[in-house]
This record gives sequence, C-alpha cells and structure tokens, in this order.
Amino acid sequence: MNRTVRKLLALLGPLLLVLLGGAVFEGTASAAAPPAGQATRYTMTAFTNSSESNLYVYDSPDATGFALQKGPAYTPPSGLIRDPSIFKHTDGYYYLTYTTNWTGNTIGFARSTDRVNWTFLYNYTIPISGLTRTWAPEWFIDTDGSVNVIVSLTAASTATHFTAYKITATNAALTTWSAPTQLSGIGPNYIDTFIVKVGSTYHAFTKNETTKYIEYATASSLTGPYTLRKTGDWAGFGDWVEGPALVQLDNGGWRIHYDGYRAGKYWYSDSYDNFATWSAPTEVPGLSGFIRHATVLKETVPGGVTLPTNATRSLRSVNYPDRYAVARSDSLGYIDPVSTSSSAAVKQSATFTVVPGLADANCYSFRDSSGRYLRHWDFRVRFDSSNGTDTFKKDATYCARPGSASGSVRLESYNYPGRYIRHYNYSLRVDPYQNTDTFRADSSFTVVSPWA
Repeated sequence: MNRTVRKLLALLGPLLLVLLGGAVFEGTASAAAPPAGQATRYTMTAFTNSSESNLYVYDSPDATGFALQKGPAYTPPSGLIRDPSIFKHTDGYYYLTYTTNWTGNTIGFARSTDRVNWTFLYNYTIPISGLTRTWAPEWFIDTDGSVNVIVSLTAASTATHFTAYKITATNAALTTWSAPTQLSGIGPNYIDTFIVKVGSTYHAFTKNETTKYIEYATASSLTGPYTLRKTGDWAGFGDWVEGPALVQLDNGGWRIHYDGYRAGKYWYSDSYDNFATWSAPTEVPGLSGFIRHATVLKETVPGGVTLPTNATRSLRSVNYPDRYAVARSDSLGYIDPVSTSSSAAVKQSATFTVVPGLADANCYSFRDSSGRYLRHWDFRVRFDSSNGTDTFKKDATYCARPGSASGSVRLESYNYPGRYIRHYNYSLRVDPYQNTDTFRADSSFTVVSPWA
C-alpha cells in the first residue's frame, strides 16, 4: 500500500476509535490458509543450467524459499528432461511430462509416489505429420476433471512458428490421448503456454518467441479463441524471458515464476487484481542462476506450525535467546533483553495475546496489553490500534512457518508473501526472505510462556 493511502487510513483510525469508544478488537476473519495440523506445500520441478538430462525437486512452505529435496531426482533412459511439469493425479501418483529433445515429435512421462523417486513411463508421439520440435508440455487440469497437456509444436525447419496445442487424456491411467487440438488465437510463434482457469475464464500466459516477452490472453473455452489482452513488457517482466508458471498463494494472490534465461536469472512476481498488475520481479532466493523452466505444484499436507490462540505468550529470539520481541514506548517493535529482574513494565512490553489472524483466521495476530496490534508500516514493525480497515487487518496478520530451530516459528507477512518478521540491529522489520542461515535465524522465534 502506498504512503498516501496509508496516511489517509492512519488519519481515519483515531476517528474510528473515538466513534467506537476505544480500542477495536476484531471479530473472526475468514480463512484461506490451511487449518491447524495442515500446511501448504509448494513443490517445484526444474532442470538446471548444468544439466538438461536431470530433474531437480524442491519444496517450500511459502513459494519463495525452496529447499532441495533431491537432485538429480530422475534421469530419463534417453534424451533430455527439459521443462518438467508436475501434477498429482486422482490415483495418488505424481506425474511429470517433459520435453524429450531439442528436435522431434515426442514428450515424456514419468510418475512417482513421493515426488522424489521417479519411474519412467513412456515417450508419447504427437500424431501430427512433419513435426520438427515438440516443446514445453504443461499439465492443465480443468474444472470438469479432465487431464490435459498444453504443448508447443512446430513443423518449421528452425525453432520458429510454434503454435499451442492441447491433448486430453482419454483414460484414467494417462496412457491414451485425444487427437491434438490447436488453441485458437495463440500464435503463430508463441511457446511455453501456461493456462490457469478462474471462474469460467481461461487465462493463458505465453512467450512471444519473436519479441521474447511473456504475453497474456483470455478465452471462455480451453481451446479458444483466445484474445491477446496484454503484449510487450506489459507486466514489467522484461524481455528474453520464458517458462511462465503460475500458482495461487494462500492469501488469494497469484504468483508467476519465470526464467530470465538470457540474464541467467529466475524470477517471481505477484498479482492481486485478476492479473492486471504485478509486483516488481524478485529473484528466487538460492535458485536464481541455477534452475531453468520450472513448474510449481501447490498442495495441502499434514503438518505445519500451530500457535495457541486467545492465550498470552512471549516471542524469544532464536539467535539472541536473552532477547524478546517487545513494543517500546515509541510504538515500534524491537528485540530487547528481558529477565526475571526486569521491571513489570518491561515484562509487560514483551507479552502479547495471540489471536486468530485479523485477515485470515488460520494465521495469527498479536495484541499487546493496551489493545494495539503488531503490524508493519513501510516494512517496519510497530504497534497500533486497529482502524478496522482491510489494509490494517492484512498488515497485522502473519502466517506461521517452521523456524530455523526445533520448535521455533517464522512469521510470514499475510499481504507481502515472502517477507518475514526479523530483527536487524535489534529492530523488528518485515524483510524479504534471504537464503542465508543468518536470515533464517534472525527471523525465527520461540513462542514461550508470557513474561506478564
């Protein structure tokens, strides 16, 4: 939220408090994040700059910080494994489809029970005469349950004039497929088409192979006709980019990961307005410069971090265990030393009531003894009374992720996914995730018995 709007909300806040007669204690919010005992898991499959013949598998609780699960996790019996796309089928298996070679007319299939150990199934020949290149197959599961693969095909003698086609599985075993159908309106010379469906509209993100931009089209049918809505550098992704892959975040936003192959970077960006605008591209921490053309699968799985709600607790720093999150007299958040010899006021400043998240009841908010909530403002942690706005509720909501030490927690911003509460020079901030041990420790806290 920009400063002008935030200042307006800040001015309205005190007026609301006067009208309501005191601190605003929020009611129960709706929930999009998984409930207690469950967690979101994002699985990424990719090939790498160092090998086109090996699959690497990563996972993440937040679609930002990915940890290697296995690499190489799969090597096909022959050919390549470029552009690996993953989904979980109704039979309980995970399936891959992938590009088998720079030239030819086949795509590959493999499956797994655990995402990290894969078995080759078969190479499938696309039944179109004269194909010279068959690239970037992507799974698309429609709302009717049909299993589709979107694939880029050309019969040209060079890597040009690609067109998007779809094939649909005609049996549950995914061994027989319909005749290919062209996606009308996408092409010629568009590749790496990735589709998501929102409501009754199909949204296609596809690389213009002539201009090297990722462009955007919509249709009311999977096979089109598609209408190009945004072209050129409409989203700020830049040029010489490819391999768009979208996944929905727990807060309802959409994240695109894509390959800045010419610069040797891997990026992500978020949208919250039905794909109209996007956040500034951010490099995928720890993986940018190594992975190529990935896809991301979102699942809800057992596990996660659960905090007690409607209970008072203190937040102890993992790497400075004599320091605790506090609200100082300037209303800003810090980690300060607290001990049995500390004054009652200091102990009270380090004590908070954990409540269901104001913006999502399956996340958390933290309220001090005066009724103020821990929230971020220009990415600095501070404590303010609620003004009842949606912006405030989101600023004051944090989703629990596993911390760097056993039993610890990291608190991810609800409205800025990928940013975490962390201390820096003992000040509490909401900073972008960094793939370093220092950041992971700085952003980890142990929830302990309250000081007051």
